[in-house]
Amino acid sequence: MPSAWTIEFEQDAIRQLNQLDRVVRRRLLDFVENRIVSGGDPRQLGKPLKGKMAGLWSYRVGDYRLVCRLEDVPMLLAVVSVAHRREVYR
Repeated sequence: MPSAWTIEFEQDAIRQLNQLDRVVRRRLLDFVENRIVSGGDPRQLGKPLKGKMAGLWSYRVGDYRLVCRLEDVPMLLAVVSVAHRREVYR
């Protein structure tokens, strides 16, 4: 069943992805494409963030985190940030 969710990467996220090891980058992209978007509701896999990052969602992929913005209309998952867990929430 094809997903109605569209994936979009913001410039910062693209830059951060390009700085990662090729294997880690592939794992993160596979997670976005195969788990988050094709799984139906992306809110089932992530957790909502609080504080200064309220309104964004975090997805855990090993030691890395994907910070995303979800928009219901149109069904858009925008990857805002990609970083190691010790750096992503700064």
